[in-house]
Parts: sequence; C-alpha cells; structure tokens
Amino acid sequence: MSTNTPSKALRDVFGLDNRPPRLAESALVLIDFQNTYRTGVMELTGADEALAAGARLLARARAAGVPVVHVINDGGENTPYDIRAHIGAICDEVAPRDGEPVVVKGFPDSFHATDLEKTLVDLGFAPGGDKSLVLAGFMTHMCVAFTAQGAVNHGYRPTVVAEATATRSLAAPDGTVLSAATVRAAALTTITDRFGPVVHTVDDLPA
Repeated sequence: MSTNTPSKALRDVFGLDNRPPRLAESALVLIDFQNTYRTGVMELTGADEALAAGARLLARARAAGVPVVHVINDGGENTPYDIRAHIGAICDEVAPRDGEPVVVKGFPDSFHATDLEKTLVDLGFAPGGDKSLVLAGFMTHMCVAFTAQGAVNHGYRPTVVAEATATRSLAAPDGTVLSAATVRAAALTTITDRFGPVVHTVDDLPA
C-alpha cells in the first residue's frame, strides 16, 4: 500500500457510526481544564485557545440544558496537579456552576477508579443507550484519548471536539522531537480510528 494512501479506519471496518451526535442529546465531559497546563513545566501549546473553545462549548451545553460533568486530576500536594492550590484548580473560564458535578481522578482514563460512570447514570446517561458523550480538555494524547477509550470500554459513544483540546511537544523513543501539533494530530487520529468521531470545531457539533 502506498504511504500516501490511508488504511481503512477500524470504525469503518466494524461498520460503526461516524456521524457526530447532537449536543442536545449528549452529556458534556470537560477533562482536566486545570491551571496546571497554562504555565510552568506542564504548559501546553495552544492551551489558551483550546480553553476559549472549551468555554464556548460549555456555554452551548448550558444553553441547551444538557448535563455537564467536570473532571479534574489530583496529583497530590505540592505537585502541578495539586487541586488544593491555584495551580491545580479548574480554570476560571470553565469553572463549574452549582449543580455541575466534579469528578476527581488519578489516572488518564477518567472512568478508572472514579465515580464518573455513576455520575453519568445519575444524570440519565446509562451506558449502552443512544445518548453520546462529548469530550474536551487537556491533554489530547493523554487524558482525552484515554477517556475516549474508557468511554467505549464502558459502553458509551464518545465524540471529541478537537479545537477544545491541546497538548505539548514530546521526544519519540528514537529521540526525534515531535511537535505538539504532531502529537495532537496523532492522538485525534487514534480516536477516530477506533473510539469515536472527532469534530474540528465547536461549531461543527450539531445542535
């Protein structure tokens, strides 16, 4: 096969639905929109732009009256993920409102060892139904991608909003430096190959 000819996606092989869901029929899960990623050792490329997109997505969800769940990573005291300090707090632009649950996690998959599934069930989003999860947050290649996988493992249908995610440059095992854009694109491609649709912008998500 030519290197310029893409392989068929696993979702197409399995005949899975690649149409993005209507936001009105979804629950929004915002993942790790924490100050952690806006400064210092964990600063992400394009974090502010992704956060602005996340705020627009959140505003749309609230206006549509759909459930919103915030996920936050707790790395412990005196770490960049210290949720007891400003560095680990949820960014003001997407801060939870009263009644919007906050799920605390310690692993990249937001479903692992948390009450996220129970929270969703309590909101009327049991796994295996016809309702979808819309995902956004930090980092694209880590907690967003692994939460998309976790959602599938738990019987949900996830969709990721690409512009509302961001990540950072990383060194490959051979030492090659991969730009944040490359890491992000690879992560989003992994998601679309198996776990769910990816829409480019907030506006691409049907109402």
